[in-house]
Amino acid sequence: MTGQQDRDPAQSLEELWAGQFGRAYIERNRVLDERRAAFWSGLLGDFGIRSVLEVGCGQGANLRPIARVLDAHDVWGIDINGDALAIARLQAPGVNVVASRARQLPFRDGLVDLAFTVGVLIHQPETSLATVISEIVRCSRRFVLWAEYYAEATEEVPYRGESGALFRRDYGRIYRGLFPDLTVRREGFLAPEDGFDRVTWQLLEKP
Repeated sequence: MTGQQDRDPAQSLEELWAGQFGRAYIERNRVLDERRAAFWSGLLGDFGIRSVLEVGCGQGANLRPIARVLDAHDVWGIDINGDALAIARLQAPGVNVVASRARQLPFRDGLVDLAFTVGVLIHQPETSLATVISEIVRCSRRFVLWAEYYAEATEEVPYRGESGALFRRDYGRIYRGLFPDLTVRREGFLAPEDGFDRVTWQLLEKP
């Protein structure tokens, strides 16, 4: 980012999202899309998932429909932005939301059936991506899901005047490169009519 090239890229992005840049994102996305509920209710039911952790939960766009299917006490979310967490608590009463950075999750191994991201890995620099993925896998006892912007080869996308802030990648390949025992159980594409922002997704199962 401008004027911050000598700083740790992951820390710089965390500070960016924790501050006014992150608050502006919240304002742009304050209205949560109810159409996401169909995806989550189907997935959770089909695979018998009873507890989840969302890394980068924002203001609760996924936690809210999930908490309508599962017991709210079995639904967890972390985010770096305190304003987002305050809104998430209102949108999904009873869920466990915690202020934390993605590369050092404050949870025990195998906390939940499913740990996932939606549009969060795209904002991780190369220096921290493997660490974040490893933390997500560590906190899941069975499933991991990614829903992100896809590209066959990693490509940076300019994002609201910031460099090094958004990357399209083959996240399935990266996950399985780090954890070869992961198995693809389901995959697809989620479009605006599904309530999502044109993301490719995969559900991966641990051995």
